[in-house]
Amino acid sequence: MNVLTNKLFLKLVKTSVFFIGISSLNAQNVSVSQDAKFEQLLNEKRNINSSLTVNNRYKIQIFNGNSENSKKILIDFKKEYKNYDATIVFSTPAYKVWVGNFKTRIEAEKSLNELKLKFPAAILIKPNK
Repeated sequence: MNVLTNKLFLKLVKTSVFFIGISSLNAQNVSVSQDAKFEQLLNEKRNINSSLTVNNRYKIQIFNGNSENSKKILIDFKKEYKNYDATIVFSTPAYKVWVGNFKTRIEAEKSLNELKLKFPAAILIKPNK
């Protein structure tokens, strides 16, 4: 019985050594060099994705129209109101500029009253998931 156990153990050791040897042959050293602009673009994409998420929060729509005007409105808005998140959302057939990410309706209505002075067509929305 002891001889059989020793033979089995020896066979197991040989098999383990074989697989360890093969895995070390397949191991490769890979170095990746990436451009600094790539990291910057990746961070910008992450910021855009986080601002595009549609959730249970309230937003204010300050514009609804074509692509060119929505871009102009967004740029002007970001220059004047730096403390608000703003993004363009496409919903067939129009582009919409959405502002803010408000937890409560009261918080959103306060900001809506402020923004209506500059953007009279602004409306309060709560996008669906």
